Amino acid sequence: MSVATQPKTQLPPSTHPFADIVHRLEAGGSMLPDTPENLMQIIGLYKAYAVPMDFYWRDLLYIAEQVFVDPLPFFKFIIPEEYLQLANHYAGDNADLRIWRGPATAHPELLEFMEKGELKRKLPRILHHLWHDRINMEFAEECMRAMLWHRDMGGLLDPYMDSEEYKQNADRAIRAYIQGNPLLQGLYKLFPDMFIELCRQATMYSVLGLFWEVMAPVFFEMSDLYDEGKLTSVPEAMNFLVNGIFAIAGRPIYHRVRIRGEWYDIVPKSKGFTWLYEAAFPYVEAVFYRTSPFRGTKSYNAQANQVPVNQLDFHYGILYADKFPVGTAGIPPTLLHQDMYHFLPQYLVDYYRQHCRGDEDMLIQLGVSFQRSMYNVTSAVIQAGRAAFLYPLDDPNPRHLMMNRRYFEGQLNRFTRPEYGIREAARLTCIQDQNYR
Repeated sequence: MSVATQPKTQLPPSTHPFADIVHRLEAGGSMLPDTPENLMQIIGLYKAYAVPMDFYWRDLLYIAEQVFVDPLPFFKFIIPEEYLQLANHYAGDNADLRIWRGPATAHPELLEFMEKGELKRKLPRILHHLWHDRINMEFAEECMRAMLWHRDMGGLLDPYMDSEEYKQNADRAIRAYIQGNPLLQGLYKLFPDMFIELCRQATMYSVLGLFWEVMAPVFFEMSDLYDEGKLTSVPEAMNFLVNGIFAIAGRPIYHRVRIRGEWYDIVPKSKGFTWLYEAAFPYVEAVFYRTSPFRGTKSYNAQANQVPVNQLDFHYGILYADKFPVGTAGIPPTLLHQDMYHFLPQYLVDYYRQHCRGDEDMLIQLGVSFQRSMYNVTSAVIQAGRAAFLYPLDDPNPRHLMMNRRYFEGQLNRFTRPEYGIREAARLTCIQDQNYR
């Protein structure tokens, strides 16, 4: 494990198992050591992630706003052209807040891949889809399901989805959606709760789409700044994320549905739900930490304590993912790794070829870099939480500094617990070693 410089505080050294990481966080650093190699890996992965993410958020909003409660949505991944042309609110000349200096419409590399795919042949989109030569939206859906299942994580949107107001909004939209369809009308009369739950799922599609609409331009801009020599350290990359989190914190979270040209509010903007509390924090908690055991790799025998009793103990997220691309994390990382593989910057391809056991090994190396990059994102969320709820890192009051330390140690405690093999599953120790590949 790398050795961090003890911060100039009035506190004694930490006795935490990850004391050096505690000190690094107290000094304004990341859980990921600050090395040029680490910086190159995480920025390269942010770029490779941002391109498919540009598709994810667009398709998620399409599903939330138009597919809605369709019980058999066969073509939900065939995104209409209007959503590819949909302007990102954080890129382009007319942005609400311009984070990325690039275009607001779908990224050129994404459009080229959608047209030709891995086959490098221009075919109708439905043929690429059926051949599975496409962006893997199944990954995005697993993230959405994790957020929907791991509920009650703070914020006000979750209890609102159980309120009578939400149910009335949903009922109004559902009745408009099924108008003229006797089959769906009959099903809604027989199974109203099923359709309300489908509506809640559509709401979570919208929440995740609005979350990723922000993160895609953030990652694109970080990649451009790195290419320009303006991001030179891991802490700088982390702080860019922290600043972005606060800049976008109040972005409205909402859900609306378009039915025959008319918009129906399910979660109105007027409710005041915000990006930080209803999207960012729940996403990190549900996707980075918790998710669920991947089907077929772990028994679900709860009586034998083979899955955690409490949702808080679930530890199958990206931060615990097995680096081998066999889908053993809760969210199948193989699908995301395959998506990112198409958009790796050349400097990262060259780096992997230097360290790989052949090109077939590149997905494994990519997965390890992705894990490093997500620990850096998690560090940004931890630092943002500290800045929002506690004290500055250079606060002169020792009591305040001790409260910061307890917060940092509490966050790192999640990687030290022996229950259900959490300590062994965590990769925090691994990423401290540059030779972890």
